[in-house]
Amino acid sequence: MSKNSLFAILSRSSWWISYAIAIAIGLVARYVVPPQYSVAAFAVAVPFLITGAIAAKKQWQIPSSARVESTIEAVTAMSWRDFSALIEQAYQRDGFVVTRTTGAADFTLVKAGRMSLLSCKRWKAANHGLEPLRELKAEQRAQEAREAVYVFVGAMTDNARQFATDNKITLMQGTELAQLLRLPRGLVKSAS
Repeated sequence: MSKNSLFAILSRSSWWISYAIAIAIGLVARYVVPPQYSVAAFAVAVPFLITGAIAAKKQWQIPSSARVESTIEAVTAMSWRDFSALIEQAYQRDGFVVTRTTGAADFTLVKAGRMSLLSCKRWKAANHGLEPLRELKAEQRAQEAREAVYVFVGAMTDNARQFATDNKITLMQGTELAQLLRLPRGLVKSAS
């Protein structure tokens, strides 16, 4: 599906928009379209209902801004040992084989025969620049990894963000980190 198609745009929008369109189509089918064509007109609403359900499922899984903020507070209060163990457990829970490494990447992640590298040792640094991303990219090339992921909670320079975009390095912070970790409420509150 093209990222600018109607259904792609609707799947990224609020779920209720797709449902509102489906209801509008249903009303038109009921009150405007001749009765012999109403079933066909109702059928036009089905893709909008499905798209709305997909969008609702995606949005249901996104943590609230308060949850993201409390997760960030919790992980910045953690030691490297605790944070790395949490990252390792989260990826294992999601079906990855996780191996600790040294160098630019802290973990090698393997799932379905595809290897990714994850760098997260500098997760709570205040600023993130270009150098760790360059090192991660070089390590990705050297190990022929499919993907490189950089985890952080601080600020990142515009040049570093552009480098990550140009080199297809996944940046994980905030919402994505909260989704991955799924910290128990007690842990999030106790770190505050």
